[in-house]
Amino acid sequence: MSDYAQYLQERDQIDGLLNQGYSIKSITENLSGAFVEFEKIIGSTITSETLHILTADARKYFSVKLIHR
Repeated sequence: MSDYAQYLQERDQIDGLLNQGYSIKSITENLSGAFVEFEKIIGSTITSETLHILTADARKYFSVKLIHR
């Protein structure tokens, strides 16, 4: 898979979670990419999802989304 195709896939995953009402809870970056933890609170139920972001463009993308929210 090309880097651009991988970026598009990661961007779509980020947008999908944000559109479902998740918010970014924490970000952990290391040499293998970034682990972005998303959290959604409905009543007393907390649901979380974690994405492993590999591409630099997708890391820039979620950073911009974090700043805008």
